[in-house]
Amino acid sequence: MTDHMPDDLSATGRDLRGYTDELRPRHGVVRNVHGEWVLLRHELVAQAALDHDRFSSAVSSHLHIPNGLDSAEHAAYRQALDRFLGAEALAPFHDDFRRVAADLVASLPRGVDVDAVSALGTRFAVRAQSTWLSWPAALEERLVAWVAENHAATRSGNKAWTKRVAEDFDALIRSVLKPRRAGTSPGGARDVTTELMRTEVDGRRLSDAEIVSVLRNWTGGDLGSIALCVGVLVYHLAAHPQLQERLRTGVPDAEFDTILDEILRIDDPFVSNRRITTCPLTIGGVALPAAARVKLNWTSANRDEAVFGDPNALDPRVNSERNLVYGIGRHACPGRLLATLEMRIVVRELLAATSSIVLDPRRPAERAVSPVGGWAKVPVVLT
Repeated sequence: MTDHMPDDLSATGRDLRGYTDELRPRHGVVRNVHGEWVLLRHELVAQAALDHDRFSSAVSSHLHIPNGLDSAEHAAYRQALDRFLGAEALAPFHDDFRRVAADLVASLPRGVDVDAVSALGTRFAVRAQSTWLSWPAALEERLVAWVAENHAATRSGNKAWTKRVAEDFDALIRSVLKPRRAGTSPGGARDVTTELMRTEVDGRRLSDAEIVSVLRNWTGGDLGSIALCVGVLVYHLAAHPQLQERLRTGVPDAEFDTILDEILRIDDPFVSNRRITTCPLTIGGVALPAAARVKLNWTSANRDEAVFGDPNALDPRVNSERNLVYGIGRHACPGRLLATLEMRIVVRELLAATSSIVLDPRRPAERAVSPVGGWAKVPVVLT
């Protein structure tokens, strides 16, 4: 670490992966122009993520369930909600997700460029999530437009715009709750949204505000994240035809998933999570006061040369145990199985329906910029 730690850095308009690659060899902790302390190294990010007493997740003034809760309260909500996201609960949806992916892939043009992020990633995320939650297909265009506007608002840093976009999504969620309040369950026995409305925590049913918060967590963040993940995966496969061919040869699901996780480690679009310190502490040689706002930068941690050597080298067997794509500790992503399942299915269907996926030489892929990770656009040609 250098003698002087930067305390006024701005990532505005920059590719966060490239920027943190520049910073991390010299600094484990930096402070940005918003007054947030950003942890860049694997050891420090893991240390903070596992220190649930001194690094609180209760960072937002808005209701965030279960992400923004701590201790016993967090555990109670996770116990009630994690059952929706386990292997047994998701098993009935495998074939539905395959149909969604196969239909979408079949509809993509061949021999001309197609954007893997918007045409494949966003569309698949919206359709798969709507299928899982029994949301009407008529909402697709509204959800697709919302994903695009949410990314734009987030990149802009305009708080009024970001707030309005969030309120728009909450209104959309309430529109799917309304018919269920009237006794209409579109998904029948497999209607996850209706079942969520019946869920109890500590002997009482979730309030409407809590239901909206949970559904916002399950969908609002994941739609954009899955789209970006698909872009990262397709870019990597297009750039590495030998891996593309290997994955067409019937690789078992467990090995397939580990490879996808490793690609996402190399280019992690789940950029960061927030914490707030509960007391004065020192981390990475830097003294933080109580109530300091902290960012755990997963993208940077997953590329730490001290842990992974060459961060761009694909080595799932060696790196899987230290991969932080889905976080670590009590607040590790509860939707990991769902996200992994969706990505495995859409990538398998894309590979099965094509003989090659190549990057379009006429339209270079475009990196996403702060605060979003991954690729903004990945034009590929399918044959």
